Amino acid sequence: MISFVRTILENIPDWGPRLLDAVWVTCTLTICGFLLAFPVGIAVEFVRTRRSPILRLTADAYVSVMRGVPILVILYLLYFALPEAGIALPSLLAGILGLALVYSAYLAEVFRAGFAAVPSGQREAAMASGLGPWQTFRLILLPQVIRKVLPPLLINLVSLLKDSSICALIAVPELTLTSRAIMSESFLPLHVFVVTACGYFMIAWPASLAVRSLERWLCRRAEGSETAQSSQDLFATPA
Repeated sequence: MISFVRTILENIPDWGPRLLDAVWVTCTLTICGFLLAFPVGIAVEFVRTRRSPILRLTADAYVSVMRGVPILVILYLLYFALPEAGIALPSLLAGILGLALVYSAYLAEVFRAGFAAVPSGQREAAMASGLGPWQTFRLILLPQVIRKVLPPLLINLVSLLKDSSICALIAVPELTLTSRAIMSESFLPLHVFVVTACGYFMIAWPASLAVRSLERWLCRRAEGSETAQSSQDLFATPA
């Protein structure tokens, strides 16, 4: 064990800068993919709430396909198939788009559950007051939904971080691909990938802690609201 750790420490000056650059690429994939998936997921859910059967079926089909097809297939289509149609994407951009397309479908399902938790009377009241469908969606419903679904949104962000390693298969120089290159040079696969696993853990662990802290904070806030409402009901003067 001591010799194992010593070997890692001896090679860190060489591996460290390359792995740090790869960490930045991994974070770029994760953050950009999520920031793109977020509005697309909202747009898909908005379309699914329309009365038009064609729009609803189109949005449902998009969600079903993106959730049913492996991420790797989507990445291959973007990176290897699109050039045959005259559209050549850099590997990093293809990785971001692929992750965003897949995770927008997952986020659409998260938003669907959030909208289902909002009382339908609020939508009806907003429409009765003169707000249009988009204004009702954006101003009345969406702020409430975001508060309700923050924990699962962050959980999906952590999942996207881990799935970004698949982008190594389309030559994105993220953490996994860089680790494979270092492994082929050093012939120390176990040492390299122990360091790689620690790198992923150090990125994902703070995000997981943030999710847990947020869940506890939301639970305390909900309990406080229920307590305040119960006190108001208790001391309310009968009409």
